[in-house]
Amino acid sequence: MKYSGWPTPGELVVGEVDEIEDFGVFVDLEEYEDKRGLVHVSEVASGWIKNVRDHVNEDQMVVCKVLEVDEDAQQVDLSIKDVNDHQRSEKIQEWKSEQKADKWMEIAFGEDVDDETFRRVANELIDIHGSLYKGFEQAAIHGPEALDDTNLDDNEISAIVDTARENVSVPYVTVTGYVDLEAPGTDGVEEVREAMQAAEGDGEVPDEVDLDVTYVGAPEYRIRVKAPNYKTAETQLEESAARARETIEAVGGTADFHRERRTEEE
Repeated sequence: MKYSGWPTPGELVVGEVDEIEDFGVFVDLEEYEDKRGLVHVSEVASGWIKNVRDHVNEDQMVVCKVLEVDEDAQQVDLSIKDVNDHQRSEKIQEWKSEQKADKWMEIAFGEDVDDETFRRVANELIDIHGSLYKGFEQAAIHGPEALDDTNLDDNEISAIVDTARENVSVPYVTVTGYVDLEAPGTDGVEEVREAMQAAEGDGEVPDEVDLDVTYVGAPEYRIRVKAPNYKTAETQLEESAARARETIEAVGGTADFHRERRTEEE
């Protein structure tokens, strides 16, 4: 998504070198609609510059610091030399992440999504989470709860969450569920223990997944899954509960899976 306004002094921006002159470099700002900036030759690199083309090329992507903005003159003064390597790398990564998020918006709402809908939804995510990418990332981790404070309707929230869970890779996510295990007869305790062991996987759980089954309070047991992404975590949680159910029902017992811990009153 490109911003319709103007950048602010001190901001880091990504741009493509459009034109090179002896006095400086013209840069098209990738994050702003129809905005162009100028890097004066003195701001291209430190020290004396014999030839600007020794330092930049046309069509090169650069990270610049905004020095001054004159909206009346439609002028943005930029500096390349004031951006260090760490800032450059971090800004490029941030920009690439936002490009990914733009694609996710098209997946969620269709490639023909109108600009008004795109901006309205995107601005909701940006207002709550700071960026469009982080909005999708939080939706992948926390589901609809991550969008509780937005003004999006249920269909829009569902579209974002579904798209995020299918496309966003986050370092690790943790999901939790509960299963009530009960077995009749004198061997009930041992049969419940075997169902718990089945839930833990016994070699069926992928190496990148951490799955833990713990006793909460009779007859309730907690299944906690930590995985590289939400889809894997949910799949492993469901499969764990299914293994427990199959094992306990084979001996005449019952299993009831639920996502929230139940109170004693329930």
